[in-house]
Amino acid sequence: MTLRVLLADDQALLRGAFRMLLDSADDITVVGEAADGREAVGLTRELRPDVVIMDIRMPELDGLAATSEICADPDLRASRILILTTYETDEYVAQALRAGAGGFIGKGIGAEELLDAVRTIADGDTLLSPAATRSLVARFLATPDHAPRHHPERLAVLTPREREMVALVATGLSNQEIAERMFLSPFTVRAHVQRAMTKLDARDRAQLVVIAYQSGLVHAAAPAPRPDRPS
Repeated sequence: MTLRVLLADDQALLRGAFRMLLDSADDITVVGEAADGREAVGLTRELRPDVVIMDIRMPELDGLAATSEICADPDLRASRILILTTYETDEYVAQALRAGAGGFIGKGIGAEELLDAVRTIADGDTLLSPAATRSLVARFLATPDHAPRHHPERLAVLTPREREMVALVATGLSNQEIAERMFLSPFTVRAHVQRAMTKLDARDRAQLVVIAYQSGLVHAAAPAPRPDRPS
């Protein structure tokens, strides 16, 4: 199966570079390019790509608003959004997830990592880079209602292997990266993660990350300074 990708970025040079990289993979093809958020929404409706790689800072309609519009359309449910941006701040990570994005990664990502990210998103998994994961957790735990309480008993329903998987997910690793680290198949890792989500009543991978921090399984680092402008 060939994954069909739509590129949405206002910089033509970057779109060209991403297209060359993505088209070099045997299982991925770029079916269209959009220079702004409004065009991205229109092309998603027209082309029905499996994955939309969406920049945040674009004219006409920014990437977050475009993501929200696409994800709110039931006819476009099969198109998954991967946010690819320069700045992985807590504000934009949270907004992207609320809008319905399936993943959030930085433009400093390597070539193979980007290809794997597209495959992960297309497979229905949520993907957060380590920086985005830290930003999400820092923002969530900074609110009074969600301050860390460290209730490790919440994880008692998990097997030791599932606890290990949750801890690795909380560092921002994808299923593929966990599989390589643990010498397991991605299918096995996904099964463990899915069972952990079910047992902990986590609606998605992002919430699983938050639970890992709340329970004290892993500990949050100080958030990075927020830049003045998104990209």
